[in-house]
Amino acid sequence: MSRELTPQEAAERSLIKKYRKELWNPFIAAVKRYELITPGDRIAVCISGGKDSMVLAKLMQELQRHTEQPFELVFLVMDPGYAPANRALIEENAARLGIPITVFRSDIFDVAYQVEKNPCYLCARMRRGFLYSKAQELGCNKIALGHHLSDV
Repeated sequence: MSRELTPQEAAERSLIKKYRKELWNPFIAAVKRYELITPGDRIAVCISGGKDSMVLAKLMQELQRHTEQPFELVFLVMDPGYAPANRALIEENAARLGIPITVFRSDIFDVAYQVEKNPCYLCARMRRGFLYSKAQELGCNKIALGHHLSDV
C-alpha cells in the first residue's frame, strides 16, 4: 500500500511525471537552448500567487534539485496592497508547496488608483521596478517571471 503524498510531493511528482511533456520538457529545453542559467547564478523567482508563477517556482526548485550546475533561488512575493485574505492565501499556498517566500510591501495599488490614464501600464511598470530593485538588494543577478506562461 502506497502512502498518501503531501501537497508538496504531489506537485513535485506531477511536474516530472504527469506534466512531463507539457511543462517539464519544454521548460528544460528552453533553459538549455537559451542558456538561461549559469553556475553561480542567484535567481529571484517572482511570485504573484497565480498558477503561472507558482508552477514556475516549482519548476525552478525541481531544476535546482536535479541539475549539476549550482545556482541559488530566492522566491520573491511583492505585496502591492493586497487585501489581508489575498496575501494570506499566497503565503498558505507557498507553504503548502514548500516554497520559502520572501514577502515585501509596496504602495503600487495606492499610486495606481490615483491615476486616471493607463493605470494598468503604470502598475506593471512599477511592479517590475520594485521586483528588480528587491532582487538586486538580495544579491540576485537574474529574475524569473511566470506571468507569460499562457496555454498551461
